Amino acid sequence: MKLRILSIICLTLITLVGCKETKKEKVNDTPEKSTKITLEKLENSPEYATASLKMITPSDTLIKSVGETAFNFEVNNYELGAITKSKDTALLANSGKGQHIHFILNNEPYSAHYEPTFKKDMPNGVHHLVAFLSRSYHESVKNEDAVVVKKLIVGEDTKDDNNLDINAPTLIYSRPKGEYTGKDTENLLLDFFVLNTELSENGTKVRATINDKEFIITEWAPQVIKGLPKGKVSIKLELIDAEGNLIPGPFNSVDRTVTLKK
Repeated sequence: MKLRILSIICLTLITLVGCKETKKEKVNDTPEKSTKITLEKLENSPEYATASLKMITPSDTLIKSVGETAFNFEVNNYELGAITKSKDTALLANSGKGQHIHFILNNEPYSAHYEPTFKKDMPNGVHHLVAFLSRSYHESVKNEDAVVVKKLIVGEDTKDDNNLDINAPTLIYSRPKGEYTGKDTENLLLDFFVLNTELSENGTKVRATINDKEFIITEWAPQVIKGLPKGKVSIKLELIDAEGNLIPGPFNSVDRTVTLKK
């Protein structure tokens, strides 16, 4: 009888321990809660209010020869190649080569240039060029003298497929771009250039859709994206009117993908 009672007690203890271990395993297997994507205005960057950028060559809108073209810019009150002195230099993905020019043709991904003179391969056609000064962490300098906007006609037999209007309200995408790893994945700079219009609460706005989450931007200012998951991140920017309608223009809706790695 005593032996039977002892056996029952042992069996009960084994069952309890087994249940406890099972519960522990379930707790450990619970996935972490996904982070929430947020958008926050980036503030207190050096203003560079007197910085200026001017394109010296090509001096004409017409470039007769297709292919390699020399570009020469004049930069004043701004040091290309210098690391921007700001807390944002450590917060955001930063170029070790320093401050530079973002060169954007037809709202395609920019090329970065750390010297005022460089060469670009120019295809035949009518092209919309935007070039502006950039801080070392890729935030654009937003004053009217720090940007060059120009229509370029390349080749002798050209066709304007986009029906470009250089004076129309236009949205130009800049950042984020490419791949981010480690600490750089925590804060991504969202930056763009707005031409021939102003953003406001009751007027023109930018609609940013990041991994299907929508944000409405009513001020032309850099933003920081936080809470992004690792992997592919989709970003869509649209220039919209007061009613939320897309403003006509070949570049006013743009989709990009960036990759975040551990």
